[in-house]
Amino acid sequence: MKIIPFVLLLIPFIVRANAESSTLEIHPIKENVYQHVSYLDVKPWGLVAANGLVVIEQQNAYIIDTPWTIADTQQLVSWIKSQGLVPKAALISHFHQDASNGIAYLDKVGIETYASSLTNTLLAEQNRPQSSKSFTGHTLTLANNSIEIFSPGAGHTKDNVVVWLEQHNLLFGGCFVKSLASKGLGNIADASVEQWPISLNNVLKKYPKIEQVVPGHGKIGDVKLLSHTVKLARTHMIEKTKKPNGQ
Repeated sequence: MKIIPFVLLLIPFIVRANAESSTLEIHPIKENVYQHVSYLDVKPWGLVAANGLVVIEQQNAYIIDTPWTIADTQQLVSWIKSQGLVPKAALISHFHQDASNGIAYLDKVGIETYASSLTNTLLAEQNRPQSSKSFTGHTLTLANNSIEIFSPGAGHTKDNVVVWLEQHNLLFGGCFVKSLASKGLGNIADASVEQWPISLNNVLKKYPKIEQVVPGHGKIGDVKLLSHTVKLARTHMIEKTKKPNGQ
């Protein structure tokens, strides 16, 4: 197995995608855990960076959320293979494009994709490709139980899940968790804002040893990102009640 030594963690990997305007970044953040960052111009927010992970278990690599585009997903798979690893599977945290747009490509090249049955239902409603594997219930474990998927309840979307890496006390919150720099909840077109704080509390109860949190967008932080997201949701609800007709 060819693994980049952990002593090189300070060196980011930049992989140029096929599209001139797109750059896929790969940053080591823990031993055998890498952050991938992809970009897309999204109105009205402009160029938006989206986070995902690559988790290595023995010779297998597990992708947590695909990059924004198919081109960047292809580049990510190429990078994994260049490290002498097998791209084993991908886990999809919710149905939005920044988490799921690479499903069709991964299925095409024989990489298993996992999503909740609710996520697949929402993808189907949009006539978009669904994952090859579907799960129900609140939890699913993969990679010799080193990766745990947990469905905490609705928040950013009604299907959002988080991913727990117990060995590293690391939580991938995806778009369910906002970065500390976030001043608002962002895209709430499919959100359940009133349920969001309750769902975040479910995560805190289940994983009391969280040390590091990867949000869907923005900088990695610690468990404070969850309380920050709770505050943003509550502030949004308060401001909504002040507007005419709750608009």
